[in-house]
Amino acid sequence: MARIFISGSSEGLGLMAGQLLTEQGHQVVLHARNAQRAEDACRALPAAEAVVEGDVMTLAGMRALADSLNDLGRFDGVIHNVGVGYREPRRIETEDGLPHVFAINVMAPYVLTCLMERPARLVYLSSGMHQHAHANLDDALWTQRRWDGSTAYAESKLLDVLLAFAVARLWPNVLSNSLEPGWVPTRMGGPGAPDDMDQAPRTQAWLAVSDDPPARVTGQYFYHMRPRASNPEASDTALQDHLLDICQRHSGIALPL
Repeated sequence: MARIFISGSSEGLGLMAGQLLTEQGHQVVLHARNAQRAEDACRALPAAEAVVEGDVMTLAGMRALADSLNDLGRFDGVIHNVGVGYREPRRIETEDGLPHVFAINVMAPYVLTCLMERPARLVYLSSGMHQHAHANLDDALWTQRRWDGSTAYAESKLLDVLLAFAVARLWPNVLSNSLEPGWVPTRMGGPGAPDDMDQAPRTQAWLAVSDDPPARVTGQYFYHMRPRASNPEASDTALQDHLLDICQRHSGIALPL
């Protein structure tokens, strides 16, 4: 039996992955942005060990969430599921001076990775949209370009793969992988999304706990429990290091080595 934390899991794919894992006999800790969402998650998955509150829009919130999780003890696996979508019509800046999309989709997984007690497995959710994006790390915070919500989202999902692959390279004793769940009709995906909702949470749950040899790999990208080629930029170690530098500079937190 494994003990798994899933960020952004009060609803949608995070909650569905939690349901799969508890059905398999694993311990699951969920995450909700606020008290109301935490209550909803408790009702939706009463088998969960706990639901931890924390708003990861701010660096202070990310730090507080990491502290709360460390108080609960070490996890065997962490699924970085938290994210916001591609419909933001303008650049929304957080109190830390970061674009909202970058803060939640990229900085939150980075900070939690840095500050949580190191697990055996890390899983980062990306999107098929990352395949057509460029890292654009010289303007990762969108201070120079005209805002485009869809592009900003796609870039953030490429940066999640870069982060997963950087961790795989720098932490050889941790299995760190990324995946796309498919374009499915969640609140983020929208009602017209065509992909298989039943398959959508399975890969992340599988990567977090399975002893199947195909799941016990690192630095790989998956779709529906099968390896898939990622955007070639994700394997560029110079881009990986550049992203880590950006995250460290804006958070004040370095990835432990």
